[in-house]
Amino acid sequence: MTEGRSAEKVRTWKHRFERVGWMVGAIASLALIWSSLSHHGEMDITEVLGFITGAVSVWLTVKQNVWNWPVGIANSAFYAIVFFQARLFADSSLNIVYVVLGFLGWYWWLKGGEHRSTLNVGRVSKRSVLVLAALGLVGTAGMAVFLASVHDSAPFLDALTTVLSLIAEYMLARKLLENWGVWITADVIYIGLYSYRSLYLTAILYALFLTMCIVGFVGWRRTWQASRTPPERIVMEPIRA
Repeated sequence: MTEGRSAEKVRTWKHRFERVGWMVGAIASLALIWSSLSHHGEMDITEVLGFITGAVSVWLTVKQNVWNWPVGIANSAFYAIVFFQARLFADSSLNIVYVVLGFLGWYWWLKGGEHRSTLNVGRVSKRSVLVLAALGLVGTAGMAVFLASVHDSAPFLDALTTVLSLIAEYMLARKLLENWGVWITADVIYIGLYSYRSLYLTAILYALFLTMCIVGFVGWRRTWQASRTPPERIVMEPIRA
């Protein structure tokens, strides 16, 4: 009885914390939009909208809410513009691909499970790890050479983060637990890259992403473990006279 009450209190406080977080986020978002539109800061409105939709999208992903996909599609569209203006051409192209993957992920999460049911959290196979790693190495090398030829500002890092992000986005669309580890690796690199390019708001966003990725991994792992826990068996004792 005591354990049940304690669990209920934890859930109550968790819901309250989430509501407060949404309120604070909404106020901060409105402040950023006002600052950009009134020219009180140097932040472009496109980057601000990308920041807001990005934060919301990742949090919805952590919560395994399917609405992360339409919000994420809007986020990708905003950042395709932001990165093109910053001459990060690979990242700009990547976000266009994200729009396509966003629609696929939206469909897979809704109909990608058994018998066209909702998709559950799964794990990547050893064969898939080898294939994705090989594609990552070849893709990074080839893209780095191409980006250097078109005078990209950071060809190797831009190529590496692009390939890592594509792999992570595919794994996310398939709802594979390991997608969080790939995102964490990419986000660490992105923070440094965007700080170097003076995209400080975006760098802060990716620091927030990094924190959310850790929370997401823990939450998704708990869900996956719960789905594999067999139900308790009830053993019927024979009736003795």
